[in-house]
Amino acid sequence: MDLFESTRKGEKDKRYQPLADRVRPKTLDEFIGQEHILGPGKILQEAILSDQLMSMIFWGPPGTGKTTLAYIIAAETNSDFFALSAVTSGVSEVRKILERARLNLRLNKRTILFIDEIHRFNKAQQDALLHEVEDGTILLIGATTENPSFEVISPLLSRCRVFRLNPLSETELKQIIERALQQDVELRRLAVQLDEDACALIVHLANSDARVALNALE
Repeated sequence: MDLFESTRKGEKDKRYQPLADRVRPKTLDEFIGQEHILGPGKILQEAILSDQLMSMIFWGPPGTGKTTLAYIIAAETNSDFFALSAVTSGVSEVRKILERARLNLRLNKRTILFIDEIHRFNKAQQDALLHEVEDGTILLIGATTENPSFEVISPLLSRCRVFRLNPLSETELKQIIERALQQDVELRRLAVQLDEDACALIVHLANSDARVALNALE
């Protein structure tokens, strides 16, 4: 499997995925939380629906939807989408994707590069993105739990819009759990029943993190 096969979305067999991946929202309508940027008329919702996107950085706690939003944006805009982890990837992987992005540009197709934990990239790795972000060869989406003002180099940060993602509320976590019970094939097959006390315990233990909540449910 080459780099482009391994970094594209939607290639895993769902039977072997964690619950959090199996029930990952695929559209804005399915997404729960972050109403301050995704509610009706809010800036990110309008940018996605009108296909007027800019490079951006999602900054927020774990399990608040940063990765999910990147996948939704790619799907909603029919873009060529590549995902990297800053922990395991380096400049060579980035350059291969930039080469593909230049080809896509000639074919009038957008390329989205999602970098999880972008704060883990060092200065040289971040510098490698600058030119293509500036000239629009790629649309960069970075995800970070750290303040990007301190972790992302100024030239790159100035070319991105930063969106702050808030911790999920108890109500939102309950909605995510209920949605998983209704939609996941495996949970339905097992006829899983969750009473209010058990649901409340999961919500409490999750501490605003949707992935933790879904892992606990599973």
